[in-house]
Amino acid sequence: PEFQHSLCRRDCRCLLQDRQKLWPSQGKLPATRTMNTLTKLALGMMGQLRPKPPKGDAATSIALPPPAKRGGLPLMEALAKRRSSREFAGEALPLQVLSDLLWAAYGVNRDGGGRTAPSALNCQEVDVFVALPAGAYRYDAAAHALHLVAGSDLRNITGYQDFVDEAALDLVFVADHARMGMVPVAQRESYASAAAGAIAQNVYLFCASAGLA
Repeated sequence: PEFQHSLCRRDCRCLLQDRQKLWPSQGKLPATRTMNTLTKLALGMMGQLRPKPPKGDAATSIALPPPAKRGGLPLMEALAKRRSSREFAGEALPLQVLSDLLWAAYGVNRDGGGRTAPSALNCQEVDVFVALPAGAYRYDAAAHALHLVAGSDLRNITGYQDFVDEAALDLVFVADHARMGMVPVAQRESYASAAAGAIAQNVYLFCASAGLA
């Protein structure tokens, strides 16, 4: 309801005003300081969270090298090493590692266009987007390539946690319900959530296997 939204906006403004007291000379957070989760949440709820200018030039398309489908840790060892992290190095991933990561996440692994992660009725409703410092890209699994969709640094708006701002890349999973014609409308969100979860687990296991986690 609009009444609740107004309360949220008022509370968010109060939160920002309290934080700005810490830097009275500027009246805002220093540009060099990464915003914390509460500040980002407040700005997001007020519609004030904005992408940053790109760092470097963004290619229109990036042809990825063929994924290395052999090697890595045995499955049980990768499962043993799987964990969540909140600190990330800022160095860009080598193109081969990025290629392997995206293929493991949701690449084509057999004739007919089947993927490394399942989807109900093979709807393949999820698209994987890669937010890089120079721009945001959509992963084209069939061509195993990246296509530019935004020429801005979107990392700071991919999540409310502060660590997403400076990570080498952020992955965003977007579900297109229009591809789910065989799935009842009321179940599409839950089906897409399950598909995104399977992709995320592939990412976790690859990172554990490749020593990225």
